[in-house]
Amino acid sequence: MTGEQIMEIFKDTAYIRTGGSPEELRCAEYLLSRCAPFGKAVIEPFAVQMADLEEATLTLDGKEYPCKGYKNAGSSTVEAPFYYLRDTKDACALGRCKGKIVLIDGYLGHWVYQDLLSNGAVGFLTYDGNANYADHDMDQRELRASVANGNQIPGVNINAKDAIAIVNSRPVTAKIVLKQKEYEGESRNVILDLPGEIPETIVFTAHYDSTSLSQGAYDNMSGSIGLLAMAEYFSKNSHRHSLRFVWCGSEERGLLGSKAYCAAHEGELSHVVLNINLDMIGCIMGKFIACCTSEDALTDYIRYMARELGFGISASQGVYSSDSTPFADKGVPAVSFARIAPSNTATIHNSYDTMALMQGQQMVEDIDFITAFASRMANAVDCPVKREMPDNMKEKLDEYLTRKRPAANP
Repeated sequence: MTGEQIMEIFKDTAYIRTGGSPEELRCAEYLLSRCAPFGKAVIEPFAVQMADLEEATLTLDGKEYPCKGYKNAGSSTVEAPFYYLRDTKDACALGRCKGKIVLIDGYLGHWVYQDLLSNGAVGFLTYDGNANYADHDMDQRELRASVANGNQIPGVNINAKDAIAIVNSRPVTAKIVLKQKEYEGESRNVILDLPGEIPETIVFTAHYDSTSLSQGAYDNMSGSIGLLAMAEYFSKNSHRHSLRFVWCGSEERGLLGSKAYCAAHEGELSHVVLNINLDMIGCIMGKFIACCTSEDALTDYIRYMARELGFGISASQGVYSSDSTPFADKGVPAVSFARIAPSNTATIHNSYDTMALMQGQQMVEDIDFITAFASRMANAVDCPVKREMPDNMKEKLDEYLTRKRPAANP
């Protein structure tokens, strides 16, 4: 696949495609059509929680601020004292949340939300965007089931400029009105099989959905295009191992596509010897990385191969926040490849993630390296990566998947 062909695919998919939306289905069908020359491909649907917002308002001391309600956070009206929680890890600060609507900095993760609940918060505010940007964008967020654990309090998301204005004005009372219809919808994985000489299988993954503001060129149509290019290559070249390519839906909503795949295909995972995941490659700026949720020896293998080929890379052992993680959690060794740009040259999860961040030639170079690695694995007499998960990676997976609370930083 040439750089020009790659950039044409970016053009074809330059639209927002959130998990479970009609636009996500449109992209799934597009990927399916692109797979047709390579082999048999199917769309595999799975259930996801959806919500249609009917009303979301935020008022502080009688002044209304623009906001977007959290989907799947229920329908309710709450009025309470306002509180800015400046440190979500400080016990004293958390102790002041009781009976209040709480503004937090950063992301509403599982443990932050559970701490708000256990300390008696009755509502929450988050913010995104950048105070130095001209836009007034607000991401459409949701209260994920894995975060809420069945406990809903209302919340809204606002722009960073308004967050600053609110804190500066020192309001006394906040009011949130949230009304929505919640229901079960459908997201999709696209699956392509290229049978090999043996049943032992390498599964390739990349997600194709985006967040609510983003065309998702960098995150992660780039990885999806990488899979198309690799599927094209392996459809024309021999491979001892069987290969399966999975374009995952709803990754941005909590790795839902790869989790659904691993649940639906759990009986087949014993034959999967390796997962190769692509998430954010081909950006004009930034360094190339490999994150291996596996034995540490794989990092050395990748470093040696990169030196052999003259390709710059930083390889390390860890858990990457992408579709490799559900596979690793099932005991399948996994590696995620990415090109990570400095945040002042390329950003994700906002309206600035467009094909302007991408370069066809850089995409080709990144794909060529990943294909060289994958070809070695695909044609190995036996996959050289141990099919076992080291204890340190099991601990990291437990933390990432919120089965275990990470130790507090000193």
